[in-house]
Amino acid sequence: MCNKLFNAFLLILFLTGVYACSSDNETGFKIYDGNKVVPIYIDENTTDLIKWAAEELATDIEGLTGTKPEVKFTSSNNSSGIYIGTFKDHLNLPTDFKFSLHEEKEAFSLKNHKNSLYIIGSDVRGTVYGVFEVAERLGISPFKWWADVEPIKQESLGLNLPLDGVTEHPSVAYRGIFLNDEDWGLQPWAAKTFEPETGDIGPRTYERIFQLLLRLKANTIWPAMHPCTQGFFTVDGNKEMAQKYHMVIGTSHAEPMLRNNVSEWKQDHSKYNYTTNKQDINAYWQSRLDQLKQGDNQAIFTLGMRGIHDSGMQGIKDREEGITLLQDIVDNQRTMLASTFEKPIKNIPQVFIPYKEVLELYDAGMDIPEDVTLMWTDDNYGYVRRLSTEKDQQRPGGSGVYYHLSYWGRPHDYLWLSTAQPGLIWYEMTKAYANGAKRIWIANVGDIKPAEYNTEFFLDLAWDINILDQNTIPNHLKEWAAREFGAELANDISKLMNEYYRLAFLRKPEYMGWGQTEPTTQNNVSDFTVTEMRRRMEAYNKQIKMVDQLTKQIPKERLAAWFQLVVYPVKGAAYMNHKFLCLNLAAKTNEKAVKVEYVKQAELAFAQIEALTTHYNTALKDGKWNHMMSMKPRNLPVFHAPTADLLQKNDEQTDSLVIEANKIAISASDFETSNGTKEFQWKTVNGLGYSNAAVTLFPLRAKTFDENNPWLNYEFQVKEPGDYEVQLRVLPTHSNNFDHKVGLAVNNNSKTWFSVNTKGRSKVWKENVLRNAAIVKLPVQLNKAGTHQLQIAVNQTGIVLDQIAIYKLGAPSFYEIPLKANKQ
Repeated sequence: MCNKLFNAFLLILFLTGVYACSSDNETGFKIYDGNKVVPIYIDENTTDLIKWAAEELATDIEGLTGTKPEVKFTSSNNSSGIYIGTFKDHLNLPTDFKFSLHEEKEAFSLKNHKNSLYIIGSDVRGTVYGVFEVAERLGISPFKWWADVEPIKQESLGLNLPLDGVTEHPSVAYRGIFLNDEDWGLQPWAAKTFEPETGDIGPRTYERIFQLLLRLKANTIWPAMHPCTQGFFTVDGNKEMAQKYHMVIGTSHAEPMLRNNVSEWKQDHSKYNYTTNKQDINAYWQSRLDQLKQGDNQAIFTLGMRGIHDSGMQGIKDREEGITLLQDIVDNQRTMLASTFEKPIKNIPQVFIPYKEVLELYDAGMDIPEDVTLMWTDDNYGYVRRLSTEKDQQRPGGSGVYYHLSYWGRPHDYLWLSTAQPGLIWYEMTKAYANGAKRIWIANVGDIKPAEYNTEFFLDLAWDINILDQNTIPNHLKEWAAREFGAELANDISKLMNEYYRLAFLRKPEYMGWGQTEPTTQNNVSDFTVTEMRRRMEAYNKQIKMVDQLTKQIPKERLAAWFQLVVYPVKGAAYMNHKFLCLNLAAKTNEKAVKVEYVKQAELAFAQIEALTTHYNTALKDGKWNHMMSMKPRNLPVFHAPTADLLQKNDEQTDSLVIEANKIAISASDFETSNGTKEFQWKTVNGLGYSNAAVTLFPLRAKTFDENNPWLNYEFQVKEPGDYEVQLRVLPTHSNNFDHKVGLAVNNNSKTWFSVNTKGRSKVWKENVLRNAAIVKLPVQLNKAGTHQLQIAVNQTGIVLDQIAIYKLGAPSFYEIPLKANKQ
């Protein structure tokens, strides 16, 4: 997406002739000259999916020009136009069209040759991806339907390409999404608004989803599977729609053998026990395989077994028994697959997902066949739990990652807004890729909306892992903003959204009630100081003001998209923060009139969220999205109207100015000197962490340092001697062996080493993921005023330093280290 998108948008919006912008290294192809549009040519014997993609491109061009190109059948290239097909199609490709696509899967090449544009793929999906690459370069959003990003009419239309053309192929073999926790958006919207004839997420809904995935260059889906939704294969037309769009169907860690257990297991849940009911369970799995054998179905089969609906496997007493049973299950499943499809088992895509307790069984010695893909998971909060070892990376089946952009569970859900920081997604997924996770990437996107940008960012990385580096992550958001809302607004919009993600990195909107789930607790007083609350409210006030200013400049064709992609998430997050921050400020004042005013502001913030949500569901596009947006998923206490209950818990004045005045704040990137190794060096990741400039070791492959630990040196000054505390905040990343450690030393003293990697779902882990920081504290005695030295060392790669604070020992605690240092 980088570079190509931004340049293309500039071209389309501001040029009247494509050749005016061609450089010595580029060649221009005119599609529309203001009067007529070039035709599109395809082989009459090409596949239906390529015919569909050609028609989609024609419709996209019509949206931009007002004139729809004619799609014609041809077996020659004697006329100027756009030629679409695989390299095997009869398009009479030019002899000097250098091509080696047959060596790659899902690859495509774009080239301007003798005043014709060629979109040629190595296979059907590759061709389709090439078509939508052109559409995107012309300024068509992949979310043109899903977020109503309507085309803006152009006086002329053209495409610039490098002289040698463009050739691309995917970095990750299977790339896709998991529709999950669909109870509050996708399912009710499909059942009541978009597809009432099915009353569920059915073929019409899946058709729109599959079309979106192809525009995003994805090829895989894990269908929705909650109790509110019928199993994918039980709804007439679903699997046929997947076949039509060449979509690969897989299932989650809790759904082996393409079975949706929640809706399809008709026996009592207690009988989903392989030790006591092996025959029935085998028959249950076999019946799905028999169904899939009939027809051209593409699938990845999840192996293993857990309980119904993401619970632990039944029938085992201890770890050893679990390993034996799970091994037997996997062996039996593979026998079924090979027998049913009558092919070598290594030729049938299979995946084993060591998630939750299954990871413990795998670590304890379970043997998974080499041809099976190992799919690691994050910890549900964006931090990949495990990386492939060097031995794992030699497996023919490879490895992959299941990653959460939305989550239901403890310590707290985040199902409402999508606030995963792009920098964190980039870091964790690039790190996983660097350690061999190249086979399957699946993102849990919840209801799709409002996770549009995060979904695209994730899938763009899956398509081309080298699209960004540690310096250019924010560029992706800027170019996205240019495509969706115009190049002239891209800089301001990207700044707005980057701050939206940064503020949520400190505390997601869904966590502002300071409660937890499973079990659900009531809202509590926050850990923010008064100064921090006021600073945070001011930051969100700036966000609201900026949204309102930009709204006046958005083209009318894009106002519906603007509301969905920017206004609702940014203002929703702002008002959720206002609701709780005002309640907390009310609880921290003894002035009755001030207290009453804060409560009124909290109530107004809640009313604003209600109004935004009502507008989303009823006013946008004549009710197109009715029932899609819920402002209270699972009806957790954080979403409730503000009440006075919180005020009774902390009715006192807190003076936090003293804390601020005596705290030294340092961004980890502001080091004085650094020391790496011959192979590994410290680099800043632009757009990562609360500092937006977190620091870690590159390259990202896993490495433990037995000696000569890499370090960073910092300087700080104090005005008076005394007892101080150094606080270091690192991202709560994981190592395979739970042994991330950092060493801190002040003024050349011996280092004190701290473990920063939590195991399981401990109290500390919950605190860490809710604040996106693991915190270590080092008490130090500083015997003189003036400059002092701090050295921070690490024992391995994968540790990310974000922020540092130094303050008087015994001072009141604080939640936030401000972005800009407060120097003494």
